[in-house]
Amino acid sequence: MYHLNESLMQSAKQFSDRPAFIFMGETTTYAQFNKQVEHLAAGLARHGIGKGDAVALLMDNRPHFVSAYYAILRVGAVVVPMNPIYTAREISFILSNSKAKAAIALSALQPVLTPMKDQIEDLQLLIYTESIENEITIDQLVQEGQESETGYAEPERNEDDLAVILYTSGTTGQPKGAMLSHRNMASNAEAMGILFELVPEDRMVAVLPMFHVFCMTVCMNGPIRTGAAIIIVPKFHPADVLQTIREQKATCFAGVPTMYNYLLQLPTATKEDFSSIRIYCSGGASMPVELLHKFEAKYDAKVLEGYGLSEAAPATTFNPLHGTRKPGSVGVDIPLVKNKVVDPEGNEVARGEVGELVVHGPNVMIGYLGLPDDTAAALRDGWLYTGDMARMDEEGYVYIVDRKKDMILVDGYNVYPREVEEVLYQHPAIIEAAVIGIPDEVHGEAVKAFVALKEVAVSQEDIMAFCRDKLAKYKVPRQVEFVAELPKNSTGKILRRSLRTS
Repeated sequence: MYHLNESLMQSAKQFSDRPAFIFMGETTTYAQFNKQVEHLAAGLARHGIGKGDAVALLMDNRPHFVSAYYAILRVGAVVVPMNPIYTAREISFILSNSKAKAAIALSALQPVLTPMKDQIEDLQLLIYTESIENEITIDQLVQEGQESETGYAEPERNEDDLAVILYTSGTTGQPKGAMLSHRNMASNAEAMGILFELVPEDRMVAVLPMFHVFCMTVCMNGPIRTGAAIIIVPKFHPADVLQTIREQKATCFAGVPTMYNYLLQLPTATKEDFSSIRIYCSGGASMPVELLHKFEAKYDAKVLEGYGLSEAAPATTFNPLHGTRKPGSVGVDIPLVKNKVVDPEGNEVARGEVGELVVHGPNVMIGYLGLPDDTAAALRDGWLYTGDMARMDEEGYVYIVDRKKDMILVDGYNVYPREVEEVLYQHPAIIEAAVIGIPDEVHGEAVKAFVALKEVAVSQEDIMAFCRDKLAKYKVPRQVEFVAELPKNSTGKILRRSLRTS
C-alpha cells in the first residue's frame, strides 16, 4: 500500500538507530523521529485535529517541519504547506480556501495569524515553533501527547486518502489547491528511491524549501522511505552549502538551475569539495545546457535533469542514473509513470514534433480543490495536461520547449523563450538570462531579453549581434535590459511573469 505513514513506521522499525535527519550538526535517529511524530500526533488529536482536517504548515527548513508534516498525516489530517514569506493576503486566501482548522507556524508570523483566527471561520488552533505568551508551541503539544494516558484513536489508513494540498501559483487569478493523495505522494517517493538507487547509507541535502513539492518528494519522503539521512539546510548560501556537503559527506544533492549556477560561480570551490556526492539532480526549471556543461566540467559531476509539476507530486521524467543522459533533455519516464506529447485534440504527435506534454500514473493528482471546471480541463481520460510544450525523440527522451503561455508570436512564427535563453547563456559575460514577449505594432510581438552580467562592459548591441549569429532573425531580441539579478521564487526559479509586469 502506498502510504506515507507506513513508510516512516517501516523505516523506524528497520533503521531505528540510523540518522533520520541532521540539523546544525545534531542528529535525530529514526526511532527518535518516529517517537516525536507519535507524541505530536497525540497532542494534535487532543486539540481536536483528526481525519480529513486541513492543517497549514508555515515554516522554513527545520526538523519541526518534518515531524509536524508526518504528525498531521498520522492523525489522518491533511498537510497544507505554505511559503512562510507569503503576504497576509496570500496566507488568508489559502487558509480560507483549504478550510484549514489549524496552522503550525514560525513564531514571527504570530502578528499576521492571530487576527485571522477571528476572521477565518474554520481556523481554530494556532501552534508556533517558539514560545510566545498565551500561545501553544510545538514542544508543548509534544509534551501533552507524551503525558496523554489514552493516546489517540489511530484512523483507518487508505492510500486514496487526501495527504497534501499544494497551492500552485496561478499566472492569472488566485492559486489553485492541487489535491494529492497518499498514493500520489508515496508512489512518487518510491519512484525517486528506485531511480536514484537510494540506500540507508545515503545522505541527502535538503536545501530546497521543504514547503515545495520538489524538496518534499526528492529530499524528504524519498529518503524517509528508504531509511536514508536528510541533511537539513535552513537557507541556500552557496559557501555554506559547500561546507555542509564537505563536513557531512553528503551523497545526494537536489537543486534548481539557479543553485547550480551559484555553486559554479564559487571562486575557490574544487571537485574535491564535492567528492562525496554520487548524485546531483536538477528540476524546477530547465537547466541551460551551457550551465550543465560548465558545472559538470568544473566539478567532474553528472547532473540528472528531470521534470515535474505540483499536480504530479511532482516528478514525471528524469535522465537515468545508468545509461544515456542527454543534455537539454529532462529524460525519460520515471518508474510507474507514462508521458506522451499530444496535439490540441489529445492525439499523440509524431516523435520530434512539438505538442503539449501529458502524464499518466499513480502520482497524478485527484483534482483542484473546489474547482470542477479547472479539474476537468487538466485531467482528461486519466491524463494530466501539463500546459508545457515539449517534444519527444525516438528513444523517448523528453525536451521541454516552453510553457504554452510563455510562447512568443513574432509575425505568426512561434518563438520559445528557452531557445533564446540557451543562446544567451553561451555569452561569456552573462550569468543569467530570461526572455519574454513584448507588444509590437508591426510584428505582433517582439523578443525582449533581461540579462545579469559578470563585471564586464558589454552593450545591448554586442548581445544582439551575438544572438544574430545563432538564431533566425525573428528570434533575436529586439531589446536587451541589464539587471543586477533576475526575480526568482522561493525555490530559485526565475519568474518571467514578474519581468512582464516590471
